Amino acid sequence: MDSRGLVRRSDRGRSLVNSPESLLTALDDDQRVAAETLLGPVCVLAGAGTGKTRAITHRIAYGVATGAYTPTRVMALTFTSRAAAELRGRLRALGAGGVAARTFHAAALSQLGYFWPLVVGGNAPEILPAKGRLLGQAAERARLKVDTATLRDVAAEIEWRKVSGLGLDGYALAGRPTPGSLTTEQVVELHAAYESLKDERRQFDFEDVLLVMAGMIESEPSVAMHVREQYRFFVVDEYQDVSPLQQRLLELWLGDRRELCVVGDASQTIYSFAGARAEYLLDFERRYDDAAVVRLEQNYRSTAPIIDAANRLMRGRSGALTLHAATTAPADDPVILRYPSDVAEARGIAQRVLELINAGERPESIAILYRVNSQSAVIERALDDVGVSSRVRGGARFFEQPEVKQAVMTLRAASLTISGEPLFKSVSDVLRSLGWSHEAPEGPGAVRARWESLNAIARLVDDAPPEMTFRQFTDDLMSRQATQHEPTVEAVTLATLHSAKGLEWESVFIAGVSEGLVPISYATGFEAIDEERRLLYVGITRARRRLVVSWAEQGDRQRGVRESSRFLTEIGTRTPRSR
Repeated sequence: MDSRGLVRRSDRGRSLVNSPESLLTALDDDQRVAAETLLGPVCVLAGAGTGKTRAITHRIAYGVATGAYTPTRVMALTFTSRAAAELRGRLRALGAGGVAARTFHAAALSQLGYFWPLVVGGNAPEILPAKGRLLGQAAERARLKVDTATLRDVAAEIEWRKVSGLGLDGYALAGRPTPGSLTTEQVVELHAAYESLKDERRQFDFEDVLLVMAGMIESEPSVAMHVREQYRFFVVDEYQDVSPLQQRLLELWLGDRRELCVVGDASQTIYSFAGARAEYLLDFERRYDDAAVVRLEQNYRSTAPIIDAANRLMRGRSGALTLHAATTAPADDPVILRYPSDVAEARGIAQRVLELINAGERPESIAILYRVNSQSAVIERALDDVGVSSRVRGGARFFEQPEVKQAVMTLRAASLTISGEPLFKSVSDVLRSLGWSHEAPEGPGAVRARWESLNAIARLVDDAPPEMTFRQFTDDLMSRQATQHEPTVEAVTLATLHSAKGLEWESVFIAGVSEGLVPISYATGFEAIDEERRLLYVGITRARRRLVVSWAEQGDRQRGVRESSRFLTEIGTRTPRSR
């Protein structure tokens, strides 16, 4: 039995719960209230770093352990495959492995695959992996000359139109900015040509999966009855990111029942451009006047000075929670730095990162965040110059790298013939045959990057249960590959502020916090500026112990001097220092 009252059984990393009450001992008072409120509409307002995932997984597991929930009748919904995989892993460890934890799209796709043959007949249409190629053909059909970048923007507009519940006429009246040099009429024409081609080829895009499933539930009583009988209890994580289409489907899944728990933070609404609507979270009490509302504001991630900066930034904003540090231990204030140029800023950040690593901090516990992808190149070069390896989040996925694909295949093949050896020996022997060694090669570059990828696989052995076999290890590795559950690589993370959501690091550097970048130049109007504010808030709350915010007075090819972001005067306690 561990210190929280859980009885653990080694079974490929799973654990069993001793009693329902033992599930609650790991929670603070507010988390416990959330976990014990099992029935009826429940809204959990959970600030950054307040343990929302712990609260909702323990809530589900407690409901299963007490008999309030039948595991197969619970659906936990989220927005990314990574988040869904984390929910499944935590629920298995808490004894609730029978609960479905999926993205909205995965849940709808599974239902569509089941019901289409019964309702329509035959197999469901093919799902388009991406819109780009078909859009290019649609542009040719419409006799429009459109470059690749514009096509990407048109694809985003198609997604926004569908998740917002708009037809072509409604979209034409929405007043959206048009991609590239296209007129509104041309954009609508391109949408129509895309839809026509897709129908002719009997294909669906990802948004169609939600639309068609919603339509099927609305029009087919037998489908609605079957779906509502299968799932009776719903939990929605990151509810501030729900779109009108997802909300419509959720309401159809529920029917006239009220067994819904939503969890979210309005201050982390950063996907409005993609159709997310925080008002569904903010208006939950109005829609369910008897809803139980629980606020999680005790932050277990960051130091008090970092939390103070985050609170100052969001003070007075709609739906903002006031975070409180779980620890009052002495901690450094966030640092705000001014540099003369982008290159100087990148070099200054790289030098500080190197000093941290030399002082014993692990590279993977450090992140450098920025507003747009184009900012990463100068930072990567600066890190290379001081010999620090980095990895761009959102670049090539770990399991899509050629050396990783080769390693997974080779390990799998070896596991079918090798048995009885210690796991580390089996894995390391295979990885050495592919060029891995215990010692890292010197300096950055492609050789070092390859070694780090293979070493990340080797390090998974350290986290494996003692009795795990080689075959079980490769089973787990292939499961990770299927769900893109990436292992940790020993490198500094470079990421946009958007892609950093849901993650955390010991030390966080936020670069380029100047007017035109944060807030971005095309953000006009109160709502757009407020979204930029929330984006910076997300970046700040990724940091556990150390936060460095910086900006440069001038770009490499830019004339004129930049101004520091308007947000810095709110989060800082003193005048930014020059470098």
